[in-house]
Amino acid sequence: MLSYASGTAVDPLIGQTIGDNLDAVAAENGDNTCLVSRHQGIRWTYNDFVSEVNRCARAFLTLGVGQGDRVGIWSPNRAEWAVVQYATAKVGAILVNVNPSYRSHELAYALTQSGVSVLVSAEAFKGTSYLETIEAVRSGLDSLATVISLGEGGDLQWEDFLDRQDGTNDDDLRRVQSSLEFDDPINIQYTSGTTGNPKGATLTHHNILNNGYFVTGMQGLNAQSVLCVPVPLYHCFGMVMGNLGMLSRGGTVVYPAEGFEPAATLAAIGEERCEAVYGVPTMFIAMLDDPTFATAELSSLRTGIMAGSPCPIEVMKRVISDMNMDEVTIAYGMTETSPVSFQSRTDDPVERRVSTVGRIMAHVESKIIDPETQKTVERGQAGELCTRGYSVMRGYWDNAEATSEAIDVAGWMHTGDLATMDEEGYVNIVGRIKDMVIRGGENIYPREVEEFLYGHPAIVDVQVVGVPDAKYGEELYAWVRLREGQSLTIEDLREFCQDRIAHYKIPRYLRIADEFPMTVTGKVQKYKMREVSIAELGLEEADSVRTA
Repeated sequence: MLSYASGTAVDPLIGQTIGDNLDAVAAENGDNTCLVSRHQGIRWTYNDFVSEVNRCARAFLTLGVGQGDRVGIWSPNRAEWAVVQYATAKVGAILVNVNPSYRSHELAYALTQSGVSVLVSAEAFKGTSYLETIEAVRSGLDSLATVISLGEGGDLQWEDFLDRQDGTNDDDLRRVQSSLEFDDPINIQYTSGTTGNPKGATLTHHNILNNGYFVTGMQGLNAQSVLCVPVPLYHCFGMVMGNLGMLSRGGTVVYPAEGFEPAATLAAIGEERCEAVYGVPTMFIAMLDDPTFATAELSSLRTGIMAGSPCPIEVMKRVISDMNMDEVTIAYGMTETSPVSFQSRTDDPVERRVSTVGRIMAHVESKIIDPETQKTVERGQAGELCTRGYSVMRGYWDNAEATSEAIDVAGWMHTGDLATMDEEGYVNIVGRIKDMVIRGGENIYPREVEEFLYGHPAIVDVQVVGVPDAKYGEELYAWVRLREGQSLTIEDLREFCQDRIAHYKIPRYLRIADEFPMTVTGKVQKYKMREVSIAELGLEEADSVRTA
């Protein structure tokens, strides 16, 4: 049996633009609480939210923003983020998500490569002055005409911008909104965590509206549900699976803080009676280890999503047992696929939810291929995971070469992830093609070693990378975060591994770390860990050896 699956569904795909969908949902759920931004003291109903969105959309029209224009947003989680997201969709502008952790070089690249003409920016975040950074690079940004500040400074401040309604009215907005098609590009998100310049995944109304809708449906969320969103809005996890996912169902989205804070997230879950919460594994680890966890009120929790990076089995088990999340789901995907392609079901057996990324999503196809021959492999055999369907991006913005490398002529998105599919269609991610370590001719998938090391009583988190070695080609280096009060030596680690895993899978090196290099969305940047490891171990000479 070949490793191919297609997702069946009872519900059809939504054939609406994002703006039209919001209006339709608000018409049925106008008095429902739509958005709660706790750190801002904001609590809006659907009627309130639509009013704010339309006001912002009319202001964009007054500013001369039209269909296809690029509008950037550089901000942590705030209510204005959601307003701009929906307002740009209503006027047909393409929203460009700027990573909150970007510095000047990265900011200049994203704004220039996408051709942003209007940038909505927070004043500052985590000690970085966004407005000063913008001014430092602005002379080289030919397309950037207007900076709208959510605080002081900028060309326009937020409320002044919203007040610019001259020459536009609701009829103008309705006319523009009705001219849009759901296949129009509406969002550019730059991929992160890789070497080289980021690539701008270009997504449509149809891509992201439907993905959010089906992701929340898989959790059983509805108009009475409250979802806690501590993940960044700049990424698909927040803006698609969070905002679009819940607002397409008439439910409530809660932002606990500007950025992830474990105590604030736990408080929001209890006080807002959240039914679901999203997070990457590192966020759940932080919540479980937070001093306030013992007194947190989590009885309202039922489900949610752990995604963004491989989910440690032991962490997943603790989330189920200690956070009252019996129906928590795992989701897998990538920005280029809007993002989710696979998700576990709430009624899947626990062993499936702690050991796989679930099965293919509705209206999506998947196959696993041999990276060399491109042929579909048999069930149970490892190969590259590919997906196809409504969720696959239009392409990388202004980068036809990269697009053709990622999406083949048959429309398959090549993920670069190594996976296996079992007889029932459950998929397990076993590593990245480029992350695979080859030691003395043996292929090692770091994920397998990491899952084993999570069983050590002193280890709270671990990441394994390959480093160059003159004799074997590569060796394993384990970066480890320890539980409070614990210690660990490389001898201890090797003794733990001895006779329990193959000798070539036992790490040669150990680094005790307080934290790992990460993107703002919580993805571990293994290429940075490798660079640091090579420098610390003095392996530059071994790294310079060329291979076939």
